[in-house]
Amino acid sequence: MNQEAALKKDIGLSVAMSIVIGTVIGSGIFMKPGSVLEYTGNSNLALLAWALGGLITLAGGLTIAEVATQIPKTGGLYVYMEEVYGKLWGYLSGWVQTVIYGPAVIGALGLYFGSLMVNLFSWEKSFGPWIGIGTVLFLTIVNNFGTKYGGFVQNLFTLGKLVPIALIIIFGIWHGNEQILDASSGTVVEISMGAAILATLFAYDGWLMVGFVAGEMKNPGKTLPKAIIGGILIVMAAYLLVNIALLHILPASEIVRLGENSAASAATILFGPLGGKLIAVGIAVSIFGCLNGKILTIPRVPFAMAERNQLPMSHIFSQVSDKYGTPIAATYLQVVIAIIMMLVTDPDYLSEMAIFAVYIFYIFAFYAVFKLRKRHKGQKRVYSVPLFPVIPIFAILGSVYIVGATILNDPFDSLTAIFITVAGLPVYYWLQRNEKQDS
Repeated sequence: MNQEAALKKDIGLSVAMSIVIGTVIGSGIFMKPGSVLEYTGNSNLALLAWALGGLITLAGGLTIAEVATQIPKTGGLYVYMEEVYGKLWGYLSGWVQTVIYGPAVIGALGLYFGSLMVNLFSWEKSFGPWIGIGTVLFLTIVNNFGTKYGGFVQNLFTLGKLVPIALIIIFGIWHGNEQILDASSGTVVEISMGAAILATLFAYDGWLMVGFVAGEMKNPGKTLPKAIIGGILIVMAAYLLVNIALLHILPASEIVRLGENSAASAATILFGPLGGKLIAVGIAVSIFGCLNGKILTIPRVPFAMAERNQLPMSHIFSQVSDKYGTPIAATYLQVVIAIIMMLVTDPDYLSEMAIFAVYIFYIFAFYAVFKLRKRHKGQKRVYSVPLFPVIPIFAILGSVYIVGATILNDPFDSLTAIFITVAGLPVYYWLQRNEKQDS
């Protein structure tokens, strides 16, 4: 009996949709409104950027779901690239996730959490990065004690992320009196919709997980697209409403100035100092839970690579704790790189670099649906992306626009990410040569 057949098919629509919502909503909705307003210059374009980011995410989720059901293996993007494009491309996607995407996401979340905590308790701002680093290390230790402990923390904090979102939306739209549309951000930077959409995609990040549970659904052909469409539309609505509520409470220029602390400041205006602190705690809970989830899952990529001898010192990074059954060495690899990043740069830079780097490979992953259909021509599919080929083409073109606009808007940082990606090639060929000499 193969692994797919052995899975219990007991996931219905409500559970599947909650998985989509739970894996996407994290910290970005609280951290990114200021960045998006700064890049767009006014509230109209900012709201449009959030909507477009959601539509690209929706198209990407629907497309990847078909790829995932045709390649029902653990490993996500890393495995899809290898199965469709070969070992080299699989390695490069894993390399980028190991040295850029994973550590940058962990580092950004840690810094956002630290910034929120110093603002919450009126501590010295210089303490923020150290609080973030301490939190990353604490959650690393918790997760290394076993996935059941990390999973417990994850379940504990899932509900917490929804409470501040709901309260800010309801009371912000009800009690706010600031101008929502045509509100200027007061920024003088050049308008860049590509950079703005890229910033929103950090908030939408996590959608790649939606196809992983297709094999456990009662009727994936019907349930999966409904879960993706319903889940991501709910997330889009929540994100747009939070931004509308923030704009109704605070002037757009103030949202830009406050940055990642704008939601907490808006909550203080709505609920007073005590209520504002309680909402800020809820936001911190959301970020903490999101950070825990990333530390729990992200190291599985370098662990899988090490198992295939695709990293230097693979014999170390492929080790699993005898007592706890966790990939401790791979986890610390990600965390060490993340802490170095946290010490040298800011969270907005890290989050945007992470999304830019991984979206280069998402373009290939979206195109994979065409290659798989050609490869498996005539075979029955468990799930087919609706409105084919329109939705995959939209996902590809949207991603190409984001990557291209980012390169034009910020060529140095974009080329740095591309250089780090290409730097994986000599490592790959060195490992291949050593493998041939050993065999």
